[in-house]
Amino acid sequence: MASIRKRGNKWQARVCRVGYPAETKSFNVRADAERWARSVETEMDRGSFVSRSEAEANTLEDVIERYIAEVMPTRKGASDEIPRLRATCRSRLAKLSMAALTPKAISAYRDERLGQVMPATVIRELAYLSAIINHARREWDINVLNPVTLVRKPPSPQGRDRVLSADEEARLLAELVPTGRINVWLLPATVLSLETGMRRGELVELRWSNVNLEGQTAYLPTTKNGTARTVPLSTKAVATLAALPRSIDGKVFPVKGNTLHAAFSKACKRAGIKDLHWHDLRHTAITRLAQKLPNVIELAAVSGHRSLTMLKRYYHPSPTDLARKLG
Repeated sequence: MASIRKRGNKWQARVCRVGYPAETKSFNVRADAERWARSVETEMDRGSFVSRSEAEANTLEDVIERYIAEVMPTRKGASDEIPRLRATCRSRLAKLSMAALTPKAISAYRDERLGQVMPATVIRELAYLSAIINHARREWDINVLNPVTLVRKPPSPQGRDRVLSADEEARLLAELVPTGRINVWLLPATVLSLETGMRRGELVELRWSNVNLEGQTAYLPTTKNGTARTVPLSTKAVATLAALPRSIDGKVFPVKGNTLHAAFSKACKRAGIKDLHWHDLRHTAITRLAQKLPNVIELAAVSGHRSLTMLKRYYHPSPTDLARKLG
């Protein structure tokens, strides 16, 4: 039978049953403590009891911080994602206990974020929340339903088709010349991205030990889709790499991805270029490479895409150029 005792100004109920860990919970009123103890005993007798003590003892912020400490070090792109997760920790949603997470609370968070950021960002944040909650359920004995799965997601935006024009490229590269406070790694990283179509994360993880200037290749052991690939380097890409100083840590670009992103955004603003993201350099590169590599198998080998459907999202041929090919 459960024990009920007064502790300070609270009534503590404790249920001990063979085959179950002890369950303890405190209440302001003795009747509430007795009612809770009876319900727990009944569920234990039926074999349907599921402990919610961990869910009640941990807030979403606690779980996210634990996820950052234990799981993120093993994930690709952790350096870019951790700041986003820490920003989520500062939200009102993160102050709720895991037991208090409801679809209504998630919906309120979604609507609040939609007033601040683009739908694609909200979709990504909800996906991360869902993954974190599922991991906590599987690995940390936090027994809650995943409320994110019950919430309507914002409509997925159409894929971007932004490609850098020749005039914009000239203005952008002029702004990236390393003078004064401009990041010295920004210009070569931008040029290499335009020449190879490599992702920003792949650039900042590239190591000199995987670069063969004589063979004109760069080996990427870890990529976004989990498949290693070897990227061919153009003459301009080789010249750009050859001119770089060697960092003591062995990285070609000893800088964080977010640092490049921030510096790139400022350079675009100075150059008067609107609505250009770093990832659009990849779109531009693949579109240009398609003119040199009409064989889609060869093009996919360079870009790292595993399906033609995904490759088509990045290849944006000019209708005028296609018309010229038709004659």
